[in-house]
Amino acid sequence: MNGKKARAGRGKEAERYGRFAEGVCVGILLCKGYHILARRHRTPVGEIDVVAKRGPTVVFVEIKARKNQESAGEAITQRQQSRILRAAEHFLGARPELAKADIRFDAMLVGHRTLPHHVKDAWRRGFDGVR
Repeated sequence: MNGKKARAGRGKEAERYGRFAEGVCVGILLCKGYHILARRHRTPVGEIDVVAKRGPTVVFVEIKARKNQESAGEAITQRQQSRILRAAEHFLGARPELAKADIRFDAMLVGHRTLPHHVKDAWRRGFDGVR
């Protein structure tokens, strides 16, 4: 197998693992009492992995699956946080019924053979350069 085909195979494997991890994380959120509003929601400015709601709070969840949870957490860059924030603003702008909801940005970190780690309030608007 040449290098290009090997990379393509790894990419497909990583995508399958990511989708599997996303499904596991959605199941955990449901068990915690969240209502899933959207999965893999695409906007003109970016994609949001999961949008969930529990009580008065709408939560935008970024799911990262890597070899271990530490590297998964490190994979969420400031640039990505900013893109998710803009996508969240787009999502909310199209849904006036959510205008008064509390907003939170969470991360779910998935490592091989470990349960996902749910990091609530992983970042906030206006902190760490995210605007």
